[in-house]
Amino acid sequence: MVTRRFIFFGTIVVTWVLCGAAPIFARSTSLPLWQTAQQAEGSADPRVFTEQDVAYGKVGGHPLLLDIYEPRELASTTNDLRPAIVLIHGGAWSSFDKGTMKGMGLFLARSGFVAFSVDYRLFQEKENLWPAQLDDVQRAVRWIRANAAKYHVDPKHMGAFGHSAGAQLAALLGMEDTRDNSDPELAKYSSKVQAVVDVSGPTDFTTAYGSDGGAFFTAFFGGDYAHSSQVWRDASPALRVSKTTSPFLIVHGTQDSDVPIRQAQELADKLKHSHIPVKFVKVEDGHTFETVEARKQLALETRDFFFQYLKSGQ
Repeated sequence: MVTRRFIFFGTIVVTWVLCGAAPIFARSTSLPLWQTAQQAEGSADPRVFTEQDVAYGKVGGHPLLLDIYEPRELASTTNDLRPAIVLIHGGAWSSFDKGTMKGMGLFLARSGFVAFSVDYRLFQEKENLWPAQLDDVQRAVRWIRANAAKYHVDPKHMGAFGHSAGAQLAALLGMEDTRDNSDPELAKYSSKVQAVVDVSGPTDFTTAYGSDGGAFFTAFFGGDYAHSSQVWRDASPALRVSKTTSPFLIVHGTQDSDVPIRQAQELADKLKHSHIPVKFVKVEDGHTFETVEARKQLALETRDFFFQYLKSGQ
């Protein structure tokens, strides 16, 4: 049993310099490398059409929302379909929201993708236990496919990008299809994506109970490992790899003290063993990629990976 605790519970928000996003733990005052200071403060990018707070579902009377980042030229084009990327924020499955992925959404839209940053139900004590979060992001993928024509999306070419807890969700989107397919309006649409970018993500909960004896995960998964081991295993991407898993880009900091890099290594090894295309990029940085160089490397690796696996004809 590993005694290190995964620290997914940051209290300060981070701004990714390159992407302008704020997914996890610490705020940076640096400006993005290719954004103006005004854009970094949140002003509209003339190259990107943004639509916020679009409902993709409703649970318990509360809407599930997403933000859309679309290349501006698509607004006047009806026959130019683009790959779609689902962006999934981190925050221990219990904090932060879709707004933290704004910068990555803008960057991917400027690169020619249609990006969808999604909210999902957040775990709060006894509410929204796992797998509510997986059900929500799977629903988001199916909703995008159902509305593909409206947003100039090629429904056969979809990817997922996630950081930390969001990376675990993104990984599962590339491994399995819909768990809860009870909605007849979306029943015919798949929730599986064709490419995954996993950034600083946990991959195997069975080896990471934590120094608190697994108290958080016991609550989150609805039982301790001894009594609910299958739930813990089903939530672990490294244990869900199969020959039908989609290609992966794994990016992880060598100095990550929150999610040990051995978690990323385990997933990479399992993917290679199953002959799944995987690129494992080790970055000399921590969990949230503090340096400009690390953020630039992440953004460019992400763009190039999605170009490779989501371009037309793949």
